[in-house]
Amino acid sequence: MISPNASGLARILPILDWGRRYNRVSLSSDLIAAVIVTIMLIPQSLAYALLAGLPPHMGLYASMLPLLAYALFGTSSALAVGPVAVVSLMSAAAVGALGLSDSAQIAMAAITLAVLSGAVLLIMGALRLGFLANFLSHPVIAGFITASGLLIAVSQLRHILGVEAAGHTLTELLVALAQNIGQLHLPTLAIGAAALGFLFWSRKGLKPLLQRAGLSANAAGIAAKTGPVIAVIGTTLASYLLGLEAAGVAVVGQIPAGLPPLAVPDLDFAMMQSLLGPAILISIIGFVESVSVAQTFAARRRERIAPNQELIALGVANLSSAAAGGLAVTGGFSRSVVNYDAGAATPAAGAYTAVGIALATLLLTPLLYFLPKATLAATIIVAVLSLVDFSILRRAWGYSRADFAAVAATMLLTLGFGVEAGVSAGVGLSILLHLYKTSRPHVAEVGLVEGSEHFRNINRHQVTTTPSTVALRIDESLYFANARYLESLILARVVGDDQLRHVVLMCSAINEIDFSALESLEAINAQLKDMGISLHLSEVKGPVMDRLERSHFLEELSGQVFLSQYDAFCELNGVCVGPRAEDHATAPGKLHIAQ
Repeated sequence: MISPNASGLARILPILDWGRRYNRVSLSSDLIAAVIVTIMLIPQSLAYALLAGLPPHMGLYASMLPLLAYALFGTSSALAVGPVAVVSLMSAAAVGALGLSDSAQIAMAAITLAVLSGAVLLIMGALRLGFLANFLSHPVIAGFITASGLLIAVSQLRHILGVEAAGHTLTELLVALAQNIGQLHLPTLAIGAAALGFLFWSRKGLKPLLQRAGLSANAAGIAAKTGPVIAVIGTTLASYLLGLEAAGVAVVGQIPAGLPPLAVPDLDFAMMQSLLGPAILISIIGFVESVSVAQTFAARRRERIAPNQELIALGVANLSSAAAGGLAVTGGFSRSVVNYDAGAATPAAGAYTAVGIALATLLLTPLLYFLPKATLAATIIVAVLSLVDFSILRRAWGYSRADFAAVAATMLLTLGFGVEAGVSAGVGLSILLHLYKTSRPHVAEVGLVEGSEHFRNINRHQVTTTPSTVALRIDESLYFANARYLESLILARVVGDDQLRHVVLMCSAINEIDFSALESLEAINAQLKDMGISLHLSEVKGPVMDRLERSHFLEELSGQVFLSQYDAFCELNGVCVGPRAEDHATAPGKLHIAQ
């Protein structure tokens, strides 16, 4: 929610901008949102720490200072920062690959990962590299998140069933579950199934029930988000009263009371080297997810966010999490939805939420001792299954086979080889897909639409052309990947056409011509000149013309540069048939009507 007029220090610390406009109404809205999000965030934080293979309290630690940091540096009024499912799964895979067995070392590895992620995000923000997120296409991201959601859900079944099952791929997890199904623990299954059933029902059934009890639709919708809290309270009481821990049900156990001790993490250089690659991937995925959520809510409120500043904010949030002994964090969709629906007016809502989490850590952690891990697993499963969307395959297939291939490959690689392979493939496929699409740009031969000055594809419209001139509209910027393709296409069109005297490149869709493309244009110009054909340009954009004027190309051009394609048509053919025909000299010329 940064103001367009913000400048100087306020761009680095947006709180100096929106803080000047803060009032009692904003305070009231933010406090209400903070109370609701705090209630939701406590079980989520514990659950996502469990998903990352870490002690539950690390999830709480990651939900305090990062929220304060984002309130200072962030630009979204609704984004809620903390542990999220996909980043927690990626953290588990990265730390698991180190082969550590000591719990203290595992925790330190997760903290190191948060430090590296924060450093990567800060460097990207300082270099203003927010645009790099655009290289991850939405279909590929959707495929990755769907596959990750399925992996997360399957990985948590071991806690529901009460069996041991490890693995980072779908095959490994399913095989491990099948091999250990004989160890099924019925009391754990009972409590886990009950929590799952209630959470699935509460997503759709709790709101109507609350409305029938007299709550308004909006209040009932917000209250229905507290389903995980109800599940936590109910199963914790059941665990305590029925003595389920003694019956073998895994519980959270002792959670350190009090605030996290702030300290500089003791980082191991060798460990940092091993975790740098995963940290880069976590930073990119976390940033894309966070910015997507922030932009969605900013659009609804007619606000704007600054992607490069978001990199800074998320970087500081991750470093803050590491300093507090937490794991890597980013903006989460589900908690941000609750924050938005509850009326959060400014990023201060996150700061108030951090205070609420801190109070809960001080006062409530002893009450969580008997919380069954199966309940946290159920919370994770219900949350991530909302991310699973296999319809993206059908929609991608119907629209673009190339996009479908990218989505399907990302899903299969994520499920078959793990999240790191999946996200790496997603990044690579997004870039390759862009290069493939732009390496063979759409080039249309165009003619004049009768009675107008518009030029359209001769294969789609009835247009006027002349045998001495061919006009080609290039629907893509020209750069190293498509320069040779354009050269081959033009030469293939002109060879054997003895009547042809002019080739006009209609440049209305060209936003950039790099040096490789410039050399190709020079080669095209020379080859056409040797054939007795002149090369012309039309409708060249100002920035592109500025670059061309700094080269020798325009001096060597065998033809002319025309302001419009209509001017080129009239000048080169000596005949005009459009509405401004009287403005141009007319001479006899051959006209062809292309159907």
